[in-house]
Amino acid sequence: MSNIRNFSIIAHIDHGKSTLADRLIQHTGLVDARQFRDQILDSMDLERERGITIKSQTVTLPYIAADGTHYELNLIDTPGHVDFSYEVSRALASCEGVLLLIDASQGVEAQTLANMYLAMEHDLAIIPVINKIDLPSADIDRTREQIDRELGLDPDEALLCSAKEGIGIDAVFDAVIARIPPPRGSCTEPLSALLFDARYDPFRGAIISCRVFDGTVKPGDILRFMSNGHTHKVEEVGLFQIVREPRKELGTGSVGYIICGLKTVADTRVGDTITHDQRPAAKPQPGFRDVKPVVFSSIYPISSDEYSALLDALEKYKLNDAALIYQKDSSAALGQGFRCGFLGLLHLEIVQQRLEREYQQAIIMTVPSVQYHFKLKDGTSVIVENPLYAPDPTEIESAEEPYIRAGILIPERYMGVVMNLCLERRGTNPRTHYPTPGRIELVFDMPLAEVIFDFYDRLKTITQGYGSFDYEMIDYRQSELVKLDILVNGERVDALSLIVHRDRARQWAVQVCDRLKEEIPRHQFKIAIQGASGGKIIARSTISAFRKDVTAKCYGGDITRKRKLLEKQKEGKKRMKMVGAVMIPQQAFVAVLKTKDEK
Repeated sequence: MSNIRNFSIIAHIDHGKSTLADRLIQHTGLVDARQFRDQILDSMDLERERGITIKSQTVTLPYIAADGTHYELNLIDTPGHVDFSYEVSRALASCEGVLLLIDASQGVEAQTLANMYLAMEHDLAIIPVINKIDLPSADIDRTREQIDRELGLDPDEALLCSAKEGIGIDAVFDAVIARIPPPRGSCTEPLSALLFDARYDPFRGAIISCRVFDGTVKPGDILRFMSNGHTHKVEEVGLFQIVREPRKELGTGSVGYIICGLKTVADTRVGDTITHDQRPAAKPQPGFRDVKPVVFSSIYPISSDEYSALLDALEKYKLNDAALIYQKDSSAALGQGFRCGFLGLLHLEIVQQRLEREYQQAIIMTVPSVQYHFKLKDGTSVIVENPLYAPDPTEIESAEEPYIRAGILIPERYMGVVMNLCLERRGTNPRTHYPTPGRIELVFDMPLAEVIFDFYDRLKTITQGYGSFDYEMIDYRQSELVKLDILVNGERVDALSLIVHRDRARQWAVQVCDRLKEEIPRHQFKIAIQGASGGKIIARSTISAFRKDVTAKCYGGDITRKRKLLEKQKEGKKRMKMVGAVMIPQQAFVAVLKTKDEK
C-alpha cells in the first residue's frame, strides 16, 4: 500500500485537465505513440468536440521513480460540469489527494474555488498546479497572488507546467508521490469498497469502478450492495490501463473494476458500498444519496410511426446513463412521447445530442420545466413537473419553486449588464466579492426555472465569453405561480403550456405568440394565437389569411358584380374557419425555445 497513490485532477472548465491526463499517460509509457490520440480518456466524440468530460474515467499509471521504486498511481478523472457534481464528490471520496489545475492566463475562476472546497470537504491533500505557462498571455505572478488570496494555499508550493508542451510533468509526478499520502486501511478487515462509477459493456453487462478501502475482492466472491441488499457473484476483477487488465484480486487501497453479471447500469448506484455477503462491513461509506432529476422536458419523435424506435433508443441509452429518468407521455399536438428527468440543462443537451447521433433519432423537446410544489385549499400537497397537470387556480392555497445560489465570476467592466440580467431573472439578495483587482464575483439567489432556459447562453453573450457560472440548489421558496396556456385558433396546444411567475406571464405569452406567428404558415383563413392565464387572454398575435383576388377576371362592369364575388368569398372563408385545422410545423415548437436575441 505504501507504493499506491490515488489522486484526481480538478479544475474549472477548459483549464487543461484532459491534456494534463494525456501527458501523464504518455510519460508512463502506458500507450505507445502509434495508439495515442488527444483526450485519450474522453471516449465520446461529443466530449472531444465540446472539450468537456461527460463520463468520468479511471486509469492506473505504472511509474518508476528516480530511486527505482515502482509506484501504482491511480488517476480518477472527473466530469467538470456542475450537473455532475455528485459523481465528482464520489470520485473525490475515492482519492487521498488532488491536483488543482489553474490556467496561467485566466487565473482562479468559479469552479476552481467550488472544486477546491469539495476537495477540502473530503480532507484531501491539494497540490496547486499552474498550467499553460507557455502562453504569451500567461501571468504567473498574478496567478500565484490569486492562489494565496483566493484559495488560501501556499503560492510557493504551486507547480509550473505546460501540459500541451510537456513542461514540468516530472515535477508533477514527484509531487504526487511526495505530497499525497498512501491509502490507509486493513486487508484483514471485512471488505468495504466505494462504487464511484459504472459503464455498460454489451458483452459483459455493467462494469463497476470502485475503490477498495478495506479487505480484498477476487473472482468467485459473493458481494452485497449495501443500499439495496442485492447480491452478485464476482466474475472478474482488474485494473484500468486504458484497456481492462484482469488481476487475481483487488487489494486494500486499489482502484479498479469488478464485473459481476449486472444487466444494466441502473442496477448500480453511484456512492453505494460493496461488501462480502457472508462477512459484511459494519457500516457503509458515508455520503451516499439517490440522484434526483431537477429539470424536466418531454421528448417526442418527429413522426408518430417512429415512437417504437425512440422507445428502443431510450432503453439502450438508459443502459449507459442511470441518471436519466423517463416515463410515457402523450400530447394532442405531438402524439406519443416520453417525459424525461435530467440532472441539469447540460445533461438535457447531452441526452438530446447523443440520441440524435448515436441512435439516429430526430426528436422534438418541449420547453424545460422544474419541479413545483403546490399546497391546495383542502390541505393536500401536490408535486408538479409537467405543466399539463398543474392544479386549477381556484384550488391553490400557495405554490413553491426551487431556488439556487448562483456564483458568477466576471471582469469588472461587465458588472452592470450582468446585474441587470440577474435582476431580470428575479435574482434576489445580491452579494459582491472582489477576488482580484479587475475581477468581481456576484452571488445571487435565483429561481431555477429562470436559469435552465437560456441564462448561461445570455451570460456568455453579454460578457463576450469571459463570464463563468456555478450554482447549487438551496431550497424551495413561496412564489406566485400561474399556468400559461397557448391557444392556436381557439384550441389549446398542451405541448406549449408553461408554469411561470405571475409577473413574467405576459412577457412570456407575448414572446411565444410572436414566435409562433413567425413559424406557422398562413392558411386560407385568419388564425388567432393567444396566450391565456387563468381563463383570461393576456397576449395575442394574428396570422392574416391568404387572399385570392376573385375580382381579377372582372374587367369593368357594375360594382355590384365585384361585391357579389367578394361576399361569396367571405362566406366561404367563414365556413373554412369553422372546420379548418391549423397545421403547426415541427420547427415552431423548437422556435419557442429560442430567445429574442437568437433571431
